[in-house]
Parts: sequence; C-alpha cells; structure tokens
Amino acid sequence: MNASAKSESLDAIRLGVERLRGDPSVPPSASIVVPVNAQGDLELVVALVGDLISYDGPHTFEIVLLVNNFPPEGPPPEIEALERLGLRVESVPDVWRRGEAVCFSARMVGIKAAASERVVSFDADSRVPNAPSLLDWYMRQFERGAAGAYTHVGYYDLRPLWSVRARIAAHHAARWFKRVPLRIPTTRGSNYAVDRRALMPLYERKLLSDDLNVGPVLKSAGGDVVYSGAPPLQVLTSGRRFQGGWLKLFRYLAYRLGYNVRMIASGNRGRRDAWYHRARMR
Repeated sequence: MNASAKSESLDAIRLGVERLRGDPSVPPSASIVVPVNAQGDLELVVALVGDLISYDGPHTFEIVLLVNNFPPEGPPPEIEALERLGLRVESVPDVWRRGEAVCFSARMVGIKAAASERVVSFDADSRVPNAPSLLDWYMRQFERGAAGAYTHVGYYDLRPLWSVRARIAAHHAARWFKRVPLRIPTTRGSNYAVDRRALMPLYERKLLSDDLNVGPVLKSAGGDVVYSGAPPLQVLTSGRRFQGGWLKLFRYLAYRLGYNVRMIASGNRGRRDAWYHRARMR
C-alpha cells in the first residue's frame, strides 16, 4: 500500500471510530475492550477495528485498547498513532497480577476503565465478519438482563495439516461437551460480553483468574450467561501459533484437559488456588 492509500485508509478508520462512538458528551451504549500486547498485537488490532466500524446499528460504542507489555521508559510510538484514530488507549507497561493470566489482567484493567457498565471484549487478533449482527445481539442480551454472553469462535490462518484439523476438532468437541451435557459456559477472551456490575464483585472476591472461568463463575453466582452458535454471530481468532504435529497434539490434549479441570475448580475455590498462574502466562 502506498503512502497516499494508507493515509486514506487511516482517515476512513478515524471517521468510522468517530461514527461508532457518536456524541462524546453522551455515555456509549457499551464499551468494547481489547487487550493489546505491545510485543505483537499493535498492527493486528487495526484490522479488528476495521471490522468493528462496519457497525451501522442504533447503538454507540467506545473502543478501549489496553496496551501493555512494554518497557516503562520506552512506550511504543504506535500508541500515539492509535490515539490519532480516535481510539481510547490506556497504556500500562506491566499489568500482570499474581494468580491471573496476563491477558485477563490486561482485560480487567480495560474493563475497569470503560465508560459503560456493559462491556464487549475481544482479543487483538480477533476478526468480526459481521459486526452489526454480533453487536446488536450482545445489546439484546444486555437488555434482557444477561450477566454474560458469548458466541461461537472459529479460526483463520490455520495451516492445512491433519494434525491441526484434529486439534481444532478436539477443541470444539470439548467446548460442546462442557457447554451442552455439562451446562458449563465456555467463555473465552477472544469474544464475550459481560455486565461489569455482575463481574466486579466476583473479581474483587478473587474468584476470577482467567477468561475461561468468567462464564462458570457468573453462572454459579446466579447470573444468566447466554450462548449462540448462529453463523452470522461467529468471531474468528488467529490460528497462526498452531504449528502442527501429532506429538504436539497429544501434549496439547493432556495440557488442555488438566487446564480445564483446574480452571473450573478455581471458579469454586477462588483465585488463590490458581497455582498455574504464578508466573506470566499469556
């Protein structure tokens, strides 16, 4: 892309962000919170923003980026570039809290900073093919009194390997088993919405340590957590880290089984038992 085309593209994003936000003197209908790892997400998040500004419905949204993981003495220059696009950028060099997944720590800082009690959250590498349908669906769930909501997450950038396909199939099968027979919400950081008024008391009681146990803990506290697998509501997340290989697949399955068991257990016993987040894990 030449300099002129890039400038026009950035101008279009800035105008889209302004339109999405609406009148800045009026609180937004909801806040969209996105943790951004300064070591790899600063360019990826622009594509997500491009998806979100396609929204043309009746609601207004602010976009809050929580940029983290950079030296205190050297904040990335991209922060100013993102702010020039009209995005609200909160920057914290190190957000990690002991006992939490670092991405969850970053997300919670963004949620606390949000202007709205209604929060929709994505990861920086998420893609939203149909933002109007998805965001309107989330708003309907909030209006019906849901404490949390989430939709199906698929993948892009997957390698065309059978071991990778098997991994994705096992992943979706495990999520279906938890969600349907076990009736356990399967929230994940790349795509869910939450009412902050329901979330924060649980967080302050140290019952949350990862996005994975947000849904189960909200439900155990009496909140309504809603799911939809409708194709127009699907969000995509990057599969670029899946290298493939059958041995890696078996190791992944063993790890994932133990991880899910521990996360579900931590939702009942509190964050103090989440020993696997005593070091920075992304």
